[in-house]
Amino acid sequence: MTSATDTAQGQQPSASASASGSDESSTTVGSGSTSGRHQLRPVKYDYADSFACTYIVSVVAASVAELATYPLDLTKTRLQIQGEAAAAPVTTSGSTLAPPGAKGNMQYRGMVATAFGIAREEGALKLWQGVTPALYRHVVYSGVRICSYDLMRKEFTKNGSQALPIWKSALCGVTAGAVAQWLASPADLVKVQIQMEGRRRLMGEPPRVHSAGHAFRKIVQRGGIKGLWKGSIPNVQRAALVNLGDLTTYDTIKHLIMDRLQMPDCHTVHVLASVCAGFVAAIMGTPADVVKTRIMNQPTDNKGNGLLYRGSVDCLRQTVAKEGFPALYKGFLPCWIRMAPWSLTFWLSFEQIRKMIGASGY
Repeated sequence: MTSATDTAQGQQPSASASASGSDESSTTVGSGSTSGRHQLRPVKYDYADSFACTYIVSVVAASVAELATYPLDLTKTRLQIQGEAAAAPVTTSGSTLAPPGAKGNMQYRGMVATAFGIAREEGALKLWQGVTPALYRHVVYSGVRICSYDLMRKEFTKNGSQALPIWKSALCGVTAGAVAQWLASPADLVKVQIQMEGRRRLMGEPPRVHSAGHAFRKIVQRGGIKGLWKGSIPNVQRAALVNLGDLTTYDTIKHLIMDRLQMPDCHTVHVLASVCAGFVAAIMGTPADVVKTRIMNQPTDNKGNGLLYRGSVDCLRQTVAKEGFPALYKGFLPCWIRMAPWSLTFWLSFEQIRKMIGASGY
């Protein structure tokens, strides 16, 4: 009897131990399978912050800003070309060639009068003349400058989460602007030539180009592929200075406001930073913009060489000698008035679109 009872009592702990062992093993198996499921689950990739998505968003935002402010760009270009009427005619191959837009009694007008004059004399839609190549330009220019600046910024900081020192931000801005503009120079050249056609026709001069495609083909015929980069040096210089003002100022001011005033990444911060960026960009970019516009608009010989200026330095020297130093800031008011709303529209659109698709703040 005693041995039977002892045997029964000995079996009970054994059974309970077996049961608890099975529970532990099932728990272990369960946890193992759970951890296995976590390990096999693919890592989610954030496409909203990818290079391609950032590129597309920047092009869309730049297109919105360009359409909204393009009449100011056209007005600025017309004002910058006016001073060339005072230059002496160019003599080549026994014939006399006047500078583009030259006329005996040149009427100088301000920004507002020029804009209303274009609308009255040529039609309101002419204020958007040349907008097509301008949009083509931003497909290259805005996408490259924003993405390249972002890539360089992430290399200098921990994934772009910290504010850059000013000198590093300036280096990134200059490099991004120069590379982007060099790639987009052909579209910019076509845009400038189309912008001046309305004024040439109004003054009774024969048209040089009829459309963006015609301008492109004519440039290639006269100067080859190399001719598409006529004026690219002052163009790149201007873009480097403009982006030094725009990208560097926006990035620095935005982080400064957020850090010093403890403000969130909101529309108020974007507005303040973009207004400052537009003003600094206009101050730094206007002289180079005047030189760029005059070089790109000058007539060329059969080899594609300019007939008025030998280069950007020669254009700068002639402009200052004949019209004075203030001529380098001719068109500054429309340039700034355009850059301020352009920068405001671009950065607000850019940040808002990124927020809508779930991307982080720029």
